[in-house]
Amino acid sequence: MLELAALPAGSRILDMGAGAGDAIRLMCSLGYDAAGIDRDPENDLVIQRDFLHTGYPDGSFDGVLSQCAFFVSGDSDGAVAEARRILKPGGILMLSDVFFSEPELPGFRVKVQENQTAQWREYYLGLIWQGEEYGCTLPAGKCSYWLLIAEKEKDNGSV
Repeated sequence: MLELAALPAGSRILDMGAGAGDAIRLMCSLGYDAAGIDRDPENDLVIQRDFLHTGYPDGSFDGVLSQCAFFVSGDSDGAVAEARRILKPGGILMLSDVFFSEPELPGFRVKVQENQTAQWREYYLGLIWQGEEYGCTLPAGKCSYWLLIAEKEKDNGSV
């Protein structure tokens, strides 16, 4: 996702749903100014914060990264809105997550959209086969898994 986003080194990026901070460590090693939040952080590298109310000022970040976390927040639309709020104008949202309809990102211009349902299904079934918990339950209905790279639009719809 970082390659697809093409953010320059030094960009300030927030990982929303950082867990153990693996993506933060990777981004820092690549020269990014990275931070992470999670509702249940696994160590001191990750700050405990709510995806819907991060506490960061408007326009704080050049990029927001989230991998399979907005769905788990219980309010994917609210998490997208909060990501948009904390992104600078033209900031990049790097999102991979579960969707129950065609992905929509209000206030963003989608630059890359890849349906990764087959890969996600293989990964998820592998976890079940190994007896591991995935960490969330899915409501009834057909779901898909998408990777999206999107640029924050200005309020008038331009980038």
